[in-house]
Amino acid sequence: MTNEQILRIALEQSARDMNCRPEDFLSDTHVVTRSIANPLARKYLPLPFECDMVSYGNNVVAQTSERLSSTVEDYVSKYWAAHCFETPNIHVLDDMLAPFGLKVCFMAEYFLPDIDVLRALPCDYELRVLTQADFADLYLPEWSNALCRERAALDVLGVGAYDNGRLVGLAGCSADCDTMYQIGVDVLPDYRRRGIAAAVTSRLAIEILARGKVPFYCAAWCNLKSVRNAIKCGFRPAWAELTARDVAFVEQFNRDLKLR
Repeated sequence: MTNEQILRIALEQSARDMNCRPEDFLSDTHVVTRSIANPLARKYLPLPFECDMVSYGNNVVAQTSERLSSTVEDYVSKYWAAHCFETPNIHVLDDMLAPFGLKVCFMAEYFLPDIDVLRALPCDYELRVLTQADFADLYLPEWSNALCRERAALDVLGVGAYDNGRLVGLAGCSADCDTMYQIGVDVLPDYRRRGIAAAVTSRLAIEILARGKVPFYCAAWCNLKSVRNAIKCGFRPAWAELTARDVAFVEQFNRDLKLR
């Protein structure tokens, strides 16, 4: 699979997610579409969205509800693409969303592998390729980034690092759509900074590609450890996404975080 093919697959998936054409992400002008449910979209997306914006760098493609369409069009028309995803402009968006009971919630950067750079990185521990049958006893807090109990049926492949038979690092991937698998990774605190995260992530990415799927990686901009791991493994920034949710959802999400 070439880098061009990987990007095309990602664009096609984003088009399913956003109810638009793949070419819309490469336009020099912003595009606003009506958000609809799509069985081929990434399975964790709670479509339809009131307001969701994606940029591959050229422009913004925004999907909205009918009631938010003109508001979102007004917002994206004001700013260059990158500025739509950063403060202080996001404060403007929050003010525009407030009358609708909405607030900016999730913001993330997504990474795709660079085939010219991606390679299996080494570490000092035994690596094992794991399949779904191996995950049954691993739905524990320490592996909550690599695996998701609520969507266990989507957790299809993993790579574990073992110290004398003890699992100390785990990269897992979820089959979030037909063509792309999302990677998450965890390493036990006492084993960090030993190259384990990069070793299991890079090996898993190669295993995913060998199965004809595209691995992708997601991180918040401020999660520098995760971003560094992505880059070290040969992933490169591909798109950014911003999603608004109900104020009640955002407040509950924040309360839940305080309990962790």
